[in-house]
Amino acid sequence: MQRAIRLVMTTAVVAWLLPSAVMAEEAYLNYKSYCMQCHGMHGKGDGVNVPAMNVRPRDHSDNKYMMTRTNTEIYKAIKFGGPAVNKSVKMPAWGDVFTEEELTQMVGHIRTLCCEKELIRGVNFK
Repeated sequence: MQRAIRLVMTTAVVAWLLPSAVMAEEAYLNYKSYCMQCHGMHGKGDGVNVPAMNVRPRDHSDNKYMMTRTNTEIYKAIKFGGPAVNKSVKMPAWGDVFTEEELTQMVGHIRTLCCEKELIRGVNFK
C-alpha cells in the first residue's frame, strides 16, 4: 500500500514539475537561437557578433547590475528593444517574434543567468 502511495505522490510531483521544466527548456532554446549571438552562451555579453559591434551587449550574468533591473525592465527591453529602456539601438525588439508567455519565460531564463541564489531565496524582482 505504501508503495502505491509513493508511486502516486511521485507521479504527481513529476506532473507538477514537468511544465516548468519544459518552459525552462523552451526559454533556453529561444535564448540560444535569438540571443547567444550577441550575449554569448552563458549571457556574459561575449557572443560571436561582439567583434563587429561598437557597443558591448549586456552581461546577463552580472549579478550586481542585473539586481538593479526589474523583471518589467528586462521584459520591455526584450519586447520593445534597447531604446525602450534607454539602452542601445543595437538591441532589437523581439515582440513580433515571441508570444507573451515566451517573453515572460525569457525574463525567467535571464534571471537564472544572473541571480540563481536570489531566485532560490524567493526575491521578488517585480
